[in-house]
Amino acid sequence: MLRPKNQEKRVSGEPGRQRFRTDINGLRAWAVIAVVLFHFKLPACGGGFVGVDVFFVISGFLMTGIVLAGLEQDRFSLTAFYAARARRIVPALAVLCAVLLLLGWRFLLSGEYKLLATHVGYSLSFLSNIEFWQEAGYFDAASHEKWLLHTWSLAVEWQFYLLLPIVLWSAWQIRAGRNVQRLVVIATLLASLLACLLITPQDPSKAFFWLHTRAWEMLGGGLISLSGTRKNASEPGRRILQGIGLVLILAAVLMFDSFVPWRGWRAVVPVLGAMLVIRADRSSTLLSARPLQWLGDRSYSVYLWHWPIYVALNQLEWQGAVATVGGLLLTLVLGHASFALVEAPARRRLARVSAMSSLGWLVGSLMLVLAPAVAIWRLNGLGNRLPAVAELAAAEAYDVNPRRQDCYSSSKHAFPSCIHGGTHLRAIALGDSHVSATVSALALARPRDQDGVQEWSIRGCQFVPGMQQVPGRTAPDDHGISCAEFTQRVLRELELVPAEVPVVIMGRYAASAFGSEARLESIRPAVYFSQIHESASPQFLAEFGRHITETACMLARQRTVFLVRPFPEMGLNVPKVLSHRLAMAGTSPDLWVSIEQYRRRNAWIWTAQDEARDRCGARVLDPLPYLCTEGRCWGSREGRPLYFDDNHLSEYGNKLLVPMFAEVFHTSKSPASSTQGLSSSAAPVPDAHR
Repeated sequence: MLRPKNQEKRVSGEPGRQRFRTDINGLRAWAVIAVVLFHFKLPACGGGFVGVDVFFVISGFLMTGIVLAGLEQDRFSLTAFYAARARRIVPALAVLCAVLLLLGWRFLLSGEYKLLATHVGYSLSFLSNIEFWQEAGYFDAASHEKWLLHTWSLAVEWQFYLLLPIVLWSAWQIRAGRNVQRLVVIATLLASLLACLLITPQDPSKAFFWLHTRAWEMLGGGLISLSGTRKNASEPGRRILQGIGLVLILAAVLMFDSFVPWRGWRAVVPVLGAMLVIRADRSSTLLSARPLQWLGDRSYSVYLWHWPIYVALNQLEWQGAVATVGGLLLTLVLGHASFALVEAPARRRLARVSAMSSLGWLVGSLMLVLAPAVAIWRLNGLGNRLPAVAELAAAEAYDVNPRRQDCYSSSKHAFPSCIHGGTHLRAIALGDSHVSATVSALALARPRDQDGVQEWSIRGCQFVPGMQQVPGRTAPDDHGISCAEFTQRVLRELELVPAEVPVVIMGRYAASAFGSEARLESIRPAVYFSQIHESASPQFLAEFGRHITETACMLARQRTVFLVRPFPEMGLNVPKVLSHRLAMAGTSPDLWVSIEQYRRRNAWIWTAQDEARDRCGARVLDPLPYLCTEGRCWGSREGRPLYFDDNHLSEYGNKLLVPMFAEVFHTSKSPASSTQGLSSSAAPVPDAHR
């Protein structure tokens, strides 16, 4: 994606000599600054990810120029073109992957090591954009733990390199000259842009990662190359063009953020800005200053190393200003070392041999890294390298409800439901994913094997009739049913259930008010009732709490209602953090949050539940006596996680709540033998374990 200084100069196998453009080199420097500062989460850089769009425009301009020069001189070689591209990308990337595999041997747990090896394979085969699209969105929290996530852009660019010369050569065969090429580029650009605009609202992640929704950016640069620059235009006109372009790029960096559905029309802003700067073809202090030229030369290597450094800081739990400054400095140091010791020497030496020999050496270097990566993957991450207690802690991330997927129908817009235990319906567990995480504990508390517990749950959707999801802040669950649709279906289904069957309501209400992290910052809530609120104000929390109370009282008119107090949220991924600490030191204190922290985030929910208890007889179940002691709510005990992430109890942890859930059956009557209200076949409940 980023290219060294000599990219614009003539190299072996590439006809023509392109004039070195200090403005492009400086633009490349500003783009990498934006991306790096965005990833390190510096203020006012919420849209820094648009730097990648700028890189794509630069790349399209330069590559189109190389192909065009070769065709016009009747010296174009497809093999030489691919060899030149590979010797600029492959050596530094292969070294990065090799270093990560070596460090991973010492510090990564088996599951993480296997995942790293998988990503190395996809990165070196330039298919990582497709792999990361399948795994998670670019802005998702899980993606920020993947060491090679940033290589998606290299994959997109390499895929573009494979196709661009073939398309331009084919257009040249139809008619020599730029006119047909220009028409083909414009038509392809418009088709790609249209695909981007149409796909973004439906699948933002696909629009972000795929070539056909990204190609228009590189073709935009190619169109400038085909049309020529403004070198012969007046200086005032070129200054205006460059100024408008830089303002558009800066506006995108400052005004956009990861909460907006990215790609779509917003991507036009930085792309158009980069096109105008390149079109102006003008050196200026803002682009040609010596520090920017130094950084522009090393931008590719800086880009390669910055993301693994950021991930390492997260893994080590090093946060704050000192860690950020240290990470940025280390990025520059390693980026320079990669440029000076790998990137530049490899480029010079491989340029002295033929294109085929160059490709042979590069393929061989790829194989030297791919071979151990494949072995690590096949051997499941080479276990037994690290302390067993660390592997045990890491394994808790997979200790989830074994029927979690079964309880969601595989068909779109189907009602998510399943029965745990026998066919005598004794209770209904209702709410969001916290129901799925703890329903097996509720089922274990049932007095008889023939008794059953119905689960109705949907990710991210607390059962509160009248609650609406703010557009753009939440997404439908995997089975496609919306929160509002789920709530209405539950109300209809409850009309068919005998009145003596109680309802147990659980929900992570605070996440909808304050966000998924265990914090109290004033962010825009993900839900609303009468109107959308810009922050979790006292007025919003009072309205939310009132609906929680009214929901319980509405159901309590017909049946017993149990309201479960919110479960403590740890604010960090318990298995991951604990296992890393154990891997590093062999021992670690247990993780916890204070009860004071818990109460500050959840006091308004307690107030609403207490109001329902006092007004309409709802029963309250409190998990804190089972999860909290000595003023602390524990995320682990004796080195073993109680959670499988930052807020969901694992199958090991939820068994602590079996005595609490027993109250549901001690105070409810057993209905007559009936399957009325059961939406799926019965299944045995796992025994309490470990």
